[in-house]
Amino acid sequence: MTPEFNLIARYFTRPVKRAVLGIGDDCALIKVAAGCELAISTDTLVEGVHFFADANAEKLGQKSLAVNLSDLAAMGATPRYVTLALTLPSIDDAWLAAFSRGFFSLADEFDVELIGGDTTRGPLSITLTVMGEVEAKRALRRDGAVAGDDIWVSGTLGGAALTLMHLQNKIQLLPHILVRVEDRLHRPQPRVALGQALLGKATAAIDISDGLVADLGHICERSKLSAVIERHNLPLASALMSVSADLRTGLINACALSGGDDYELCFTAPGSARAQIELAGSTCGVAVKRIGAMKIYDPDQLVKVIDASGQDVSPKKSGFDHFAVTPVN
Repeated sequence: MTPEFNLIARYFTRPVKRAVLGIGDDCALIKVAAGCELAISTDTLVEGVHFFADANAEKLGQKSLAVNLSDLAAMGATPRYVTLALTLPSIDDAWLAAFSRGFFSLADEFDVELIGGDTTRGPLSITLTVMGEVEAKRALRRDGAVAGDDIWVSGTLGGAALTLMHLQNKIQLLPHILVRVEDRLHRPQPRVALGQALLGKATAAIDISDGLVADLGHICERSKLSAVIERHNLPLASALMSVSADLRTGLINACALSGGDDYELCFTAPGSARAQIELAGSTCGVAVKRIGAMKIYDPDQLVKVIDASGQDVSPKKSGFDHFAVTPVN
């Protein structure tokens, strides 16, 4: 057996569950439940761009799957299958054992089956394709928002970006503050159950990967609307409220509005659904908060951020730009 196939057999091959045919052939064969559509998303994580060179391998294995499951959550889909392509500088057994352990810990939690992929040699990068099922014509999309809809977010915002700023030595968090927030960057929680609970209630949804303003802007673009965010109503990571007052406003803009990696859901829903949305969040054990409203399309400003007095306080930077990126390390 070649080193490549030995690597796959040792760290990533498991018995087939739902798939008709999994790892070991030219293609996987899968089934989709009757009356369902297949939701598919692909994402790549690159060393030095999306994670540090010395990133903990077990946490990285978990995060690489979590950020992809977050895309399925934003569609209200039930995760089913995943493929994994690893580009590795060398075969490091300790790294692979830790990475696969983290990867499969989350795969088991969400009952996701690894059905194929690829390995090759080169600078470290991780590419996953996830597949999930959602009832036909019920998936949450970006193009369904209606003027007057409420804008909601799940969880809290800004913790992941705040942690990254600390790791990049842009700010210094006290140890007791860092320990409260660092898992937001290293171990994001995909809101799969909430996404499913929002089916038939929310009108549009997206996961917050590149920053709230940027990602809400995608809903605006697809729905041909604009949005107003009330900054004073944002559910902020507690660590953001622990920094000195003179830094807080700037960090709220940089982390909660423009920072990426939160992987919370941002979604829209009619005002008549408020009680249902709050019940969905409560049932799933996830806090949900109304933060603004969708408006008639304004070609000059897709997403406007206002303070408690109604003044425009929109940040200059809307979010992460993959082709104008400052590397993480």
